[in-house]
Amino acid sequence: MSYLVVGPELLASAATDLTRIEQAIGAANVAALPHTSELLAAGADEVSTAVAALFSGHARVYQAVSAQATAFHDRFVQAINGAGVSYAGAEAANVQQTLLDAINAPVQTLLGRPLIGDGVHGSAPGKPAARVGCCTAMAVTGRRA
Repeated sequence: MSYLVVGPELLASAATDLTRIEQAIGAANVAALPHTSELLAAGADEVSTAVAALFSGHARVYQAVSAQATAFHDRFVQAINGAGVSYAGAEAANVQQTLLDAINAPVQTLLGRPLIGDGVHGSAPGKPAARVGCCTAMAVTGRRA
């Protein structure tokens, strides 16, 4: 069985490493461009001219494919960064719920209801909660019955 260990800091580190790789490849492509796309014919004959044109064409295709690979790589790095942010948000939500459970547990034991609730145990929405003189208080929620 394989195990996967992930954390926001590991994803951020991976994205940084991938960005460095992209920069190195980009620098190599820029350095190679004039030496591969503008080949001169070795001789004045037709064969030399055709071979130079063939290799120059391959170099232009390589540069186009390289640009597409760079765009894909950029999207991949963005996805890794986004995954790190999402993972950190999920971890924060888990910690928040764990903390809320830890606070509510003793109060729940003593009083039979949580100290910090979710509003479910309150009175029914839209019904008068209490009458004071001529006025009543009303509990209203955003939910529809």
